[in-house]
Amino acid sequence: MTKKIKNILISQPAPAKLENTKYQDLIEKYEVNFTFNKFFDLKSISNQEYRAQRINLLDYTAVIMTSTFAVDNYFHFAGVERLAIPHTMKFFCITDTVANYLQKYIQYRKRKIFPGKITFEDLVEIIMKHPEEKFLLPCAEDARLDNLKLLENKGLDVTKVIMYRSVPKVVNDQIDIKNFDMVVLYTPIGVKTFVENFPETTNEDIIFAVFGNTTRAALRRKKIKADISAPTLRAPSMIMAIEHYLAILQAEENGEKKPVIPVIRRDDGKKKKKKTTKKTATKKTTAKKTTTKKATTAKKTTKTTATKSETVEAKQE
Repeated sequence: MTKKIKNILISQPAPAKLENTKYQDLIEKYEVNFTFNKFFDLKSISNQEYRAQRINLLDYTAVIMTSTFAVDNYFHFAGVERLAIPHTMKFFCITDTVANYLQKYIQYRKRKIFPGKITFEDLVEIIMKHPEEKFLLPCAEDARLDNLKLLENKGLDVTKVIMYRSVPKVVNDQIDIKNFDMVVLYTPIGVKTFVENFPETTNEDIIFAVFGNTTRAALRRKKIKADISAPTLRAPSMIMAIEHYLAILQAEENGEKKPVIPVIRRDDGKKKKKKTTKKTATKKTTAKKTTTKKATTAKKTTKTTATKSETVEAKQE
């Protein structure tokens, strides 16, 4: 890896507050520039396509909103079905921006709304405090299944409903790809947009970073290799994968030893909990045996006392 990374193209909308994200840390530490440009447009599915899914919005007690477009479509299809969303419905929103957007359709202060911070993982921590709910996840037709799998792995009752789809966007009139050293792609539709807009670009021209197996597979079908991939055990997020790549490049440039990237283990807590549970179970079994023994002894004593009492009474008679 000898190509110096200076300008990075992110195929997603810019975050509301860049200074509050990990991107800002990378800008300061590695002196890189990030350009955000959404590689797709969103289009609602037809009413017929929606009804074919046989989803009743009122069968669910909570909704997970990952974008303002998801909010628009949720209330659009509620209107199509002539449904009044009850005040008891809970809304879990990925950011404050999405949560505040709900005011377009409902009175914020009279509803149960739970905003996250920035990432979906942040929102999951909040969702986990309400495991009894039945969740609905409005999403795009080509949405990554990572979020859905994450929720299901937590043992939550969640159902996805497709309400819109991504459509490739023309971006070559806005972007001069020759000015960038790296492009970050998150979805197969992003790969399609890139190839259609920049068909001559190859691995020799730019570093490709991809998120998810489906995105990597879509890039491979175009005979392009992914130089950076996420999620992995060492980089659960795309921003972490980029940071690791930049750290290695910096070490090579300075003639230093490559940094060792640790594996992030998420099951340590479960293992400890399992051991504790086993010990607790042993203690409970011992306590149960002791209690049973005491109860048996007490029963025998009571029986003996009762027999003596009956004998005394018989003699007195």
